[in-house]
Parts: sequence; structure tokens; C-alpha cells
Amino acid sequence: MSQQSQFLLLPNSGAGYKKSTESQTVYNSKLKEDREEAVGYFILQIHRRTQDMEVTKSSRRDDTKITDSDLSEQIKAVTKDSHVRAENTQLMLNYQKGEITLSQYKLLLCSLYEVYRALEDELDRSASHPSVVPIYFPQELARVETLEEDLEHFLGPHWRKRITVPAATQRYVQRLREIGKQNPRLLVAHAYTRYLGDLSGGQVLGRITQKSLGLSSKEGLSFFSFPGVPSPNRFKQLYRSRMNSIDLTKEERKELLDEAVAAFEANIEMFDDLQKILSLTEDTDVLKKDETTATNQKTILYQYHPIFQFTVGVCVALATVGMGIYAF
Repeated sequence: MSQQSQFLLLPNSGAGYKKSTESQTVYNSKLKEDREEAVGYFILQIHRRTQDMEVTKSSRRDDTKITDSDLSEQIKAVTKDSHVRAENTQLMLNYQKGEITLSQYKLLLCSLYEVYRALEDELDRSASHPSVVPIYFPQELARVETLEEDLEHFLGPHWRKRITVPAATQRYVQRLREIGKQNPRLLVAHAYTRYLGDLSGGQVLGRITQKSLGLSSKEGLSFFSFPGVPSPNRFKQLYRSRMNSIDLTKEERKELLDEAVAAFEANIEMFDDLQKILSLTEDTDVLKKDETTATNQKTILYQYHPIFQFTVGVCVALATVGMGIYAF
């Protein structure tokens, strides 16, 4: 750097620096101090800006982060074991393996219809309740109409007269009706359990059902479709965020967490009850099939075996002669 350019970096002192050896030494010393001061200043500014950026990023993360104190995380924690048990019921295991039958699916639709009819009736009735308002999404989540479409497809126009409702499903429905009238806040636990569960596995289970039943179209599978929810993952984040905003006392929160466990248990009982009914139906069908097979085998034996026909003929003749002698 030339001396001329070096002078330009220094503050204007009026008289300037003399171009003598002494003044040059003073100049160099001053230049060094100015440079060190400038470098230190810029380093300090960069450090401060870096700290500000880290604080801003941390604040943004904290705003969106779901903590252990959030209601959605607490429900997830207290229902963890029940969730695993629900997934491992025989009915759900059969479903996951693609072994669902049309009889199983029809009976499942019947139970889901009764459960969702009760849940959505009570949610509609309590739509203005402070705890229900944040998680009330009838346009996006309602399942009753989709279940009605599926039931009509499989059971015909008079499907309402053909619905079968197992005992466990009736108990589940009764519980929903009860809390809807007495404590609507607890509906939040049931809505979270059912809606987010179906929303999470809807697409996968829909494909499994279609393949297992050999359906050529989407008819009969409306239950698994959520046209009002283009992005399930984003919607679930929104739903959890809304649920976490519900104002609850310590006692109310504890009560709601207990109800979430009860909701999972109600679903487990419903699945087990459905499986028992289906097992009995299948056993009866097998017994009838065995009896029909045995009858057919006897008929074939009589029709096609000459010795058997001859033996029967002789027996009938002897019996006829015997009866004639006795009558005489």
C-alpha cells in the first residue's frame, strides 16, 4: 500500500502527518492501532450478530416445538401401551396381513358407523364448548356420511335394517353419549383417538381392503378417503396444536388423559368382540360345510357303488317280506 493511500485511511487531523522519519514512525504506529481497533470492532459485531441469529432461531424452534407438557404428547405417552395392544388385536393383525374378509369388513363398518354417529352427534351438540371449539373440524373429518355410502354399497338400500351391533360397540356408544351430555370436554380424547388414527392409516388400510376384497374400484371404500384434508401430516400438526391450546386445570387434564386410555380400551374391546363373532360365524360355516360334504359323500356312495346298492336292495326286500309275514 502506498503512503498516499495510507493517508487516506486516517482521520483528517488538519495538519496531517509530516513525511519525516519521526512522523513516519508515529504514522505507522497510529495506523497499526487503527487497524487493530477496526478488526476488533468487526469481530465483535460479527460475534454479536451470530448470537442474535442463534437466539432468533432458538426462539422460532421453541415456538413450534411440542414439549412434554403439551396435551398431545401426554396423551401419546399415557396411551402408548394401549396403542400397541390395539394394533396387535387379532382383527387388526389380520387386517395388516391382508387377510380381511368381506364379512369382517361389513361387520367392522357397522360398528364404526355406530361409534362415529354417536361421536359426531355429541361433537355437533357441543360445538360451542370451549374445549371442543379448537378441535371441531366437521368439514374435514366427518365420517358418518362416508360410512353410510359404504354400508349402502355392501348391504343395499335397506342397510339400516341389516346392521349388526356387537355388545362392546354398544358400550362404546353408550360412553360417548354419556360424556357428551355430562362432560363434553372428554370428547376431545375420543375425537383425537379415532380421527387421527384413521387419518394416519387411512390410505394404507384402504389399499389393503381393496386388494384383499378384490374390489375393482373405490366403491365401498369411502371411509378411508379424506378429500377435505389434502395433506394429512400438516393437518395432524394443526390438530395437535389446536388441541394443545385447550385451557385445562390440572384436574381436568388428568381426567382427559384417563379418558384417552379408556378410549383406546373401548376400541380394543370392540375389535376383540368383532373377532369373536367372526370366529363363531366361521366355525358355524365350517361345520355346515362339513355336514354338507358328509351328506354329499353318502349320496355319491349310494348312487355309484354297486355293492352298496345291492346290499341296500336286499335289506329292503327282506324288510318288506318280514313286514308282510308279520302283517299276515
